[in-house]
Amino acid sequence: MLAEILSRSALWLQRAGLRKVVAEPLVGVDIGSSSIKLVELSRAGRALRLDRYHIEPLPQGALEEGIVMDIDAVAETLGKAWRALGTGTRDVAVAIPTSMAIYKKILVPANDSDVLEERVANEAASLIPFPVEEVNLDFQVTGVAPGSLDDLEVLLCAARRERVEERVAAVELAGLSARVVDVECFASMTSLEQIRLQMPDHGMNQTFALFEIGASRIHCSVVRNGEQIHYRDLAFGSQQLVRDIQRRLGGQADMQGLPSDVEAELIHPFIDTLAMEVQRALQFFYTMVSQNRYGRIDYILLAGGTSLLPGLDDAVALRTQISTMLANPFATMVQARDIPVKTMLVDAPSLLVATGLALRRFDA
Repeated sequence: MLAEILSRSALWLQRAGLRKVVAEPLVGVDIGSSSIKLVELSRAGRALRLDRYHIEPLPQGALEEGIVMDIDAVAETLGKAWRALGTGTRDVAVAIPTSMAIYKKILVPANDSDVLEERVANEAASLIPFPVEEVNLDFQVTGVAPGSLDDLEVLLCAARRERVEERVAAVELAGLSARVVDVECFASMTSLEQIRLQMPDHGMNQTFALFEIGASRIHCSVVRNGEQIHYRDLAFGSQQLVRDIQRRLGGQADMQGLPSDVEAELIHPFIDTLAMEVQRALQFFYTMVSQNRYGRIDYILLAGGTSLLPGLDDAVALRTQISTMLANPFATMVQARDIPVKTMLVDAPSLLVATGLALRRFDA
């Protein structure tokens, strides 16, 4: 029975995700808690090119903790964003929040490769904490297991079917087609590969801590040589800061051009607290993962809309004593002529997931 469910549910990652089947134009769509972000890429010779992107605010309450609460509002906003993007491509890649996915690497004897689906299905039964009839499952063989030539390393991924289907339904209501359903952390790691190209030796044998700071949560990923070695989700974000500023000013909050007294009373303490949260997350990593194996963090990368707070990168670097920079997945790409470079540089750290999703078109 499990094997039948595995076969039926492969659609969610077969039409992309872990399965590398996309070759046609594709728009990356990041449905976040406060906005929908769209990115479209193409090839310009050997280089990647950023053709266009757009960020469209979401009505408050349309998403709560990653769950679609108002599918009509999400679909309407997505349709508006797609029209503003100015593309003719209706095929899109979307992602579910990392907290809504279960993914784990397992070892399967290489001599069992002919019954791999059955072995994976049996493993999945022990990993998934809810009925398998309610989940979508898929897997990918990542290679020979390190230190064991007799075993294959397999990445197993599962998600509640309703969480996948609600995003697909929103996309279809907007008149688009969900060709890819991925997981946000996978998309971010795909973007991170572009950022690594900027580093000495392309970031090989260096350890990166990526902090994606959103409205309600911080997603911390520690990555080395393309492998995620640690992940943690923190309940902290800019949502409360925005509300405090709104109360202070008696209206909508615009982070640009705030009065100096508001910056001193609200922004600066928030930045200090956020830098402390980053430091604590790294301390947690050091206690959970052997430093003898990976050493210390070499670089901290900040992403997400909140990462753009002026002085945040300096505050994190000062507190952690680690080189800190804003994540820019477009640094090694060329840009279409009509994209303002200054605006793009400001928006780039918030487009990590959307860019990673857009990059799926080159997986085939």
